[in-house]
Amino acid sequence: MEKLDRREFMAVTGAAATVQLLAGCASVPALRPPAGSAGTESLLAGIAEQLLREYPENATALGLDTGARAPLKSELTDRSLEGRRQLAAAAAQRLAELEAVDTSTLDPQSRINVDVVRTAHELAKEGFAFPFGDVVSLSAQWSYRNAPYVVAQNTGAFVEVPDFLDSNHKVETAADADAYLARLEAYAEALDGETARLAHDAGLGVVAPAFLLDKTLGQMKPARAQPIEQWTLVTSLAERSKAIGGDYGRRAAQIVSDKVAPAMDRQIAELERHRARATQDAGVWKLPDGEAYYGWALKAATTSNMTPDEVHQLGLEQLRELSAEMDPLLRAQGLTQGTVGERMTALGKDPKHLFPNTDAGRKQILDYIDGRIADIRPRLPRAFHTLVEGRLVVKRVPPAIEEGAPGGYAAAGTMDGSVPGQYYINLRDTAMWPRYALPTLTYHEGIPGHIWQGEYTYDLPLVRSLLAFNAYSEGWALYAEQLADELGVYEGDPLGRLGYLQSMSFRACRLVVDTGLHAKRWTRDQAIQWFATTNGSTVEEVQGEVDRYCAWPGQACGYKMGHIEINRLRDRAQTALGARYDYRAFNDAVVKTGGVPMTVLEREIDAHIAERKA
Repeated sequence: MEKLDRREFMAVTGAAATVQLLAGCASVPALRPPAGSAGTESLLAGIAEQLLREYPENATALGLDTGARAPLKSELTDRSLEGRRQLAAAAAQRLAELEAVDTSTLDPQSRINVDVVRTAHELAKEGFAFPFGDVVSLSAQWSYRNAPYVVAQNTGAFVEVPDFLDSNHKVETAADADAYLARLEAYAEALDGETARLAHDAGLGVVAPAFLLDKTLGQMKPARAQPIEQWTLVTSLAERSKAIGGDYGRRAAQIVSDKVAPAMDRQIAELERHRARATQDAGVWKLPDGEAYYGWALKAATTSNMTPDEVHQLGLEQLRELSAEMDPLLRAQGLTQGTVGERMTALGKDPKHLFPNTDAGRKQILDYIDGRIADIRPRLPRAFHTLVEGRLVVKRVPPAIEEGAPGGYAAAGTMDGSVPGQYYINLRDTAMWPRYALPTLTYHEGIPGHIWQGEYTYDLPLVRSLLAFNAYSEGWALYAEQLADELGVYEGDPLGRLGYLQSMSFRACRLVVDTGLHAKRWTRDQAIQWFATTNGSTVEEVQGEVDRYCAWPGQACGYKMGHIEINRLRDRAQTALGARYDYRAFNDAVVKTGGVPMTVLEREIDAHIAERKA
């Protein structure tokens, strides 16, 4: 509690704009360039408040929608055309203020903070310059998924808001329940705002591929057809408000019936208009200025300036190295014929490695994951000097959206620990998850991966908890898989280690497939077949992955790019420090830095090396 009080004090007292913004003013007040570190931290605190106001879901996710920020609990991000314009204008204004800061006058930590916030705004400004799509670089809740299409199978209010309300919006008081109802109304507005943007973007020639639209409509139509009293939007509030009274379930059903369902109908109709003119072209090369758009998307996802061709070749090189490591392990299992991918395919089809494709089988998967988490916890003091709690729960991806959702993903918990981090696994088909593939996924999404890393950011200035960089966060999560291997989780489990190496190979394949789709004009089928045969993944799993890359260009490249860079920096530290190199101290230096562009991480590790030498 002490940490939250301190941070609230810094944020609220350090920003002259806060009261005006929280009162609902749509304009963004000018922030004067500060002098010195104290003034700069005040500026950054003001930016944090603006970001919370613009993306209020983050206030709820982090448990900050209380006190002076309580009005945020009733709001959602404005997804309309005008909302997008305002977000773009606000980002450009803040960037100008950040560029005016004289970083030579700052202490090292303040300099890093400015670098991080400025880079995030630079990337956002570049993205907003394209007059279509969704730029979410400044929203920690969804910052991983800049998208050329406002709505797709894994993008948009229908995918994001219902589960957010169910999982993150607390309902403990009448005020909480009233705020939920207000957000239901805002959800209807968000759907209509997106629908208008869909029509706008179609006028520019931006239409999602036909196969993405088929999948999107295949999710929305059955959900819309359900009796409204059975919608999660209704049942979640009805169940959680029983002790409060006030007939909130009925009131939620009325809003859904009168406003949300008609807004869904309008969005479905617009998506069907898109489907009538859609093609099967998978890559963003087909869009207006598509080559430049992919260049930005790749840069935003990797915080590097590597070209698509360079990224493509890097993926092929990584695959060669990983295949050489997997081959002897497969031979030891008696799998000697065919490519590594073909042998992994055979391994993945062996029934002895699979869970039943039933609700009982899905429960077995969740229980198995809980066991892996319990196993890794006591090992972590061997990898870190500084430990966090790593609070998390494991959940199934909601069935209504699992067809278009990734195989696994994580959502942050609140800063005070009252809501744990949430690790979601997609269980639409248990054949996606042979037993040997589950441990490494768990270390990636949970501990010591995303949820573990996220808790370290809570000790940084608030604005740093509101910004994330795909290459760092996903690079760390892959590095977390590596740490688990180094901590001995696969001793006596060669199949588990094969699952870990296949996971690494999977991410190397992403470098090849993402650039193949968007820069080399691969077809969807070409990408699916290459991916499945190269990595030995199921076509079912790979099809969803390829569709994801079509909707989120560049994002999938951040994983291996970030992982490679962290290991490059570790090699540098080991070489420079020799006997003074400390494995746990290096890991602390990376994870305690918080989400940063990879260039900033390099400077931090150089500083770590200098400090250890001294």
